[in-house]
Amino acid sequence: MKRSGDSEGEKRRKRRRLLQELGNQKIPFLRPPDRGYQRLWDSSYSGLVLRRSCSVPAELHVRVQDALLTLRRKGCLLRDLVRIRERDVFTAVSRTLLGEPGHTYRYLDTRLFAIPWHSEDPEVKGRNCCDSDLSAACKALWELNTFFSSDVSQRKEGDRLTRCLKEEAKLSDEGDTGSKNSEDSKNSEGGDSESKQSEEGETESKHSEEWDIEWKHSEEGCSGSKQDGEWETKSKPSSEEGESSEDKPSGVSASEHNEGKCPSVAPKALSGTQNKGVGLTAQGKPVAKMKHISSDHHVEDREEAASRQGCSQPSPPPVCTGPVKFNVTLLNYMDPAAMSQLKEEPYYGMGKMAVGWHHDENLISHSPVAVYSYNCHNDKGESSEGGSEERPCWSIGLKVAWDIHTPGLTLPLESGDCYYMRDDLNSTHQHCVLAGESARFSSTHRVAECSSGTLTYIQSRCEEALSNLRTDLETGSHSLLALLPTTLKHCEEIHNEVEFEWLRQYWFQGRRFARFCSWWTGPMEQLEKDWKLMETMTMLFLGTLEEEEGQGGEGRREMAEALLSALTDRHQQRQTWRDRCHSSLAQTLPPEEAPVDRPFWGVDDLSMPLPFDLADIINRVESLLWRM
Repeated sequence: MKRSGDSEGEKRRKRRRLLQELGNQKIPFLRPPDRGYQRLWDSSYSGLVLRRSCSVPAELHVRVQDALLTLRRKGCLLRDLVRIRERDVFTAVSRTLLGEPGHTYRYLDTRLFAIPWHSEDPEVKGRNCCDSDLSAACKALWELNTFFSSDVSQRKEGDRLTRCLKEEAKLSDEGDTGSKNSEDSKNSEGGDSESKQSEEGETESKHSEEWDIEWKHSEEGCSGSKQDGEWETKSKPSSEEGESSEDKPSGVSASEHNEGKCPSVAPKALSGTQNKGVGLTAQGKPVAKMKHISSDHHVEDREEAASRQGCSQPSPPPVCTGPVKFNVTLLNYMDPAAMSQLKEEPYYGMGKMAVGWHHDENLISHSPVAVYSYNCHNDKGESSEGGSEERPCWSIGLKVAWDIHTPGLTLPLESGDCYYMRDDLNSTHQHCVLAGESARFSSTHRVAECSSGTLTYIQSRCEEALSNLRTDLETGSHSLLALLPTTLKHCEEIHNEVEFEWLRQYWFQGRRFARFCSWWTGPMEQLEKDWKLMETMTMLFLGTLEEEEGQGGEGRREMAEALLSALTDRHQQRQTWRDRCHSSLAQTLPPEEAPVDRPFWGVDDLSMPLPFDLADIINRVESLLWRM
């Protein structure tokens, strides 16, 4: 399902309006220990909670960091070949998905198949799908997931920032540091002059084509940014819509958490941020008036959200209520030294971006996101201990979506630090990742929206379709139980869903992980067998229509039209997948990672073509309709 042209055009117009209002100016942003940093956090970024490394159990650090290094050493983190505006692009980061058995996570037309946590779950226990090292690594990340699920639920309403920053915020507010004017960054590099080259909001980045991706992907996705994408949002208007920081109390309101007893963030730890933040005036007001753009800058796109999961019948998105249980974690690895170029953050001058501005997508509404950050010394995964104080540090940047007036915020991260994005922060704000000098892992724990993204779901869909197929136990011949147009349409929709949302996704990239973990091998073989039976059902539907030729009836015509629609869609999608499998980018992958143009009718013979010529079948249906 694609976005409507009207919706996309409206978004372009709104982006242009914001960029024109911004002009060549830089938007102010604050970083510790800038004056007013704490107040800005409390007023405009209250959903962000920091957990310093020293507040996380030491033994958990050891297990998690060993697990990340194990996954890296075994080659389990791989770059994804994703689909952007009819193009295939490699992600800048390497990644893998861990999670509940049978769960998947879909982004940028790519479905990731989770390696299951190796907990005491009966679905995994006793199944020898991984070696002992990988199993132990998965279990360690499950322990981190359990810790996050418990910890984020214990955070009280009104939590803001840990005491790690409280003392500095107080000193900063009391001291005469002086405000930094937004004019300081007007003439800095990486300004908005690129946006003026935009024609209807579709200008390609001057940098690598990968910059085109960031506005749609999940945390740690494709590097860089695209001008149009910076102001993209798929969220509903926030409950904070229209709030101004001027309405907030001027005092610091940080809660004192148990994890807040760590040493404070020292100014020397911020040496990696080259561009200085912009402070507040002596009256406590930001240099740029802090206000939110009105709600007409938020564009709902529920059809697009539904299409990411491949739902044939979109339903209202579920909302996260009650205790949190993260069901997947997307593990990411990036070494800036291995990148040919990193783009400057263009709107605030925050520094080099490893990941551009984005929302984490495909999540339960209002569900939190928990992130564990771990730095390595080099590409071999050697831990960085006691590095130079002048080395750039990794940070996250945050901004309010569709807002060029509220200052941005940056948060430096030391190795082992964790942060939570709670409430509606992920929906109403965007975040980016600012590169440090060392390599970095992140484990990003989510409550993925999996109503149509689990093995249990697609197996139940197969059962629905195959319930209309009768098999003679003696002869093995097949026949259909019902010939209603609605039944045909429903079965063919499931047929397409199984092939394009599961089998081809798996054989395009998902099967790469089978050499590390065999959990998905058996279920995918069974799905392929079910798909073959659905191919047989398609031919039975066609045979029935041809046998009844000459008999009138609106129902027969309706059946033929429904069949033609499903077959035409199938034909187009198969061609797209074939083109992707044989694209120049796909051909650069090693054989064990290269996409396979599958499913095939002959499972054991990949050279065997499908038994039915789809183009010929479409011609037969069209001829039937013409003669009716």
